[in-house]
Amino acid sequence: MLAATGGEVWRVGFNAGDRAFWFGAANYISYRGTLEEWSTVFRALVADHKITDIVLYGDTRPIHAQAVSYAKSAGLRVHVFEEGYMRPYWVTYERGGTNGNSRLMDLTVGDMQAALALSDLEIATPPAKWGDMRQHVFYGALYHWFVLFRNGNYKKLVRHRELPVMTEAALYTKRLLLMPFIALDRRIATARIRFGGFPYHLVLMQLEHDSSFQMHSPFTRMAEFIEVVIDGFAKGAPRHHHLVFKAHPLENGRSPLRKIIRAVAKAHGVDKRVHYVRGGKLAQLLDNARSSVTVNSTAGQQVLWRSIPLKVFGKAVYSKPEFVSEQQLEDFFANPTRPDSRAFKDYRRYLLETSQVPGGFYSAGGRRQLLRQVVDMMLSDEDPYDALKSGRVPQRQPLRIVT
Repeated sequence: MLAATGGEVWRVGFNAGDRAFWFGAANYISYRGTLEEWSTVFRALVADHKITDIVLYGDTRPIHAQAVSYAKSAGLRVHVFEEGYMRPYWVTYERGGTNGNSRLMDLTVGDMQAALALSDLEIATPPAKWGDMRQHVFYGALYHWFVLFRNGNYKKLVRHRELPVMTEAALYTKRLLLMPFIALDRRIATARIRFGGFPYHLVLMQLEHDSSFQMHSPFTRMAEFIEVVIDGFAKGAPRHHHLVFKAHPLENGRSPLRKIIRAVAKAHGVDKRVHYVRGGKLAQLLDNARSSVTVNSTAGQQVLWRSIPLKVFGKAVYSKPEFVSEQQLEDFFANPTRPDSRAFKDYRRYLLETSQVPGGFYSAGGRRQLLRQVVDMMLSDEDPYDALKSGRVPQRQPLRIVT
């Protein structure tokens, strides 16, 4: 779509999966060097192709961080995509960085309310479902298949993830095959909680290798987070309250989370009051939750949308004093403070008028929806936040882009 506007688009690929999902050999650049060599090569690519913009999915993996650093110093525009902050129906598009590197980190709720005063746009409520999960799992497995069996020309670059690609591919494939059994286990666990009749606090877990967890939190392992949460629960929660750990929908079993949770809960004497649910939709568990705890999961915003008290440990775009509790964890479990729901509605509207774009990455329908709006946003001289503040419509101009 960018090429259709007259832009010149190049794709740099770092493994066989990147090549398989890019349909066009003429504008594909295969990088087969090491991480240490990448910065020099990237600078040469920018000069040789007269690059004006770079486009990335995420901004923290080493190859991306190096590119972003040089691009900013050279005056290039940096377009970063991510999963939607307002999932499940949105994609995040920002300039310069996302999550802990987002401009949202420095914006106050007052700043957002001032910008909204210039707009009277009505924001529609999206469907409460994410229809791309099966496609997400399938393409994840397919991508790793290419990396596993067709990656002979890309052996020099060290992976940014900890697990070997063989292990990760096996975990994706296993999850794909076991999805019916995982769904049954999830329904049974959810039913026990929903019909248990006890008050409970919900813990939103994340993928241990996720960039937000690794780069924007005080933890390096999910086990560390589990220990902190169960310790606070054991010390502060009333004796009739329960604690529910909900795994990320794409959790693939790289860490034995259920086993870890059971062991820690038993050590603190609360094993009869601690539960584990394998992924699934969040709404069923959130509807009756007394409070919620997370590191910095984007699902925290679904908690705030329901005006449920929330405690976070990492850097998050929604971690504003109006929304998240600043209590010590044991005090939070004993008597959590509620968020300012009116302020959060302004925050939510601000995001939906700026960086949250309808659509998705993994299905054809989601991509069509995304392309109808996001290309014009990329072509604008202003990023989404400045565009709302100025009230100007995005303008078109020719680009030379590397993704």
